[in-house]
Amino acid sequence: MDHDGTKARPVSAAELFDDLGIAYERAFVRLPAQLAAIDWLTARLDAGARVLDVGSGTGRPAADLLVRAGCDVTGIDVSGGMVALASAQVPGARFEQCDVRAFDAPEGGFDAVCAFFPLLMMSRAEAAAALKRMAGWLAPGGFLVTATVPADVEDVEIVWMGRPVRVSSFSTEEYLRLQREDCGLDVLHHEVSAFTPDGDRAAPENHLFTYARRTAAGKDAVPEA
Repeated sequence: MDHDGTKARPVSAAELFDDLGIAYERAFVRLPAQLAAIDWLTARLDAGARVLDVGSGTGRPAADLLVRAGCDVTGIDVSGGMVALASAQVPGARFEQCDVRAFDAPEGGFDAVCAFFPLLMMSRAEAAAALKRMAGWLAPGGFLVTATVPADVEDVEIVWMGRPVRVSSFSTEEYLRLQREDCGLDVLHHEVSAFTPDGDRAAPENHLFTYARRTAAGKDAVPEA
């Protein structure tokens, strides 16, 4: 409730993350499954690999670790506050305030795309379309590493980190189907794990991490662990 007793309106993604700022980093920077995903990705990328970090937040941990691994990193985020933080904290990457639904990238322009939780405050149709766009930005053989909260929900209001938000998501099975069938990717690994963010208002969350690859032209994909 607001101070006058009325119900607080759900906030937009930009408003939410402008408000959270560095508190978001403190809550999630030690997320084990995310750190493992970044390690997995950097082990498969050459120095200078072009990587897009969608929903780059404060730049930590993803963009920071990718830069340290020698990647050429571009980060996009809807929050101007997050872009300002990321630019200050990770000067070795480029950051732009932009919604993934509006970002203009060339077909096959990136060797990898990271998307850690950026789709949850979209409709399911918008999220599915964004996944397909990201898959198209991959060069042949490129990797898409993602994370989401697996749930069969559409436009549901919840309270997250003390703020009212509206969210949509997919079941694990549907999220994997979207990547395989709609995006044409080979899903090499997926795992659901539980995590409780740091913070007084934090509640346990289920997370789905996926590692996928765009099949190299003329070659069959080889599954990886």
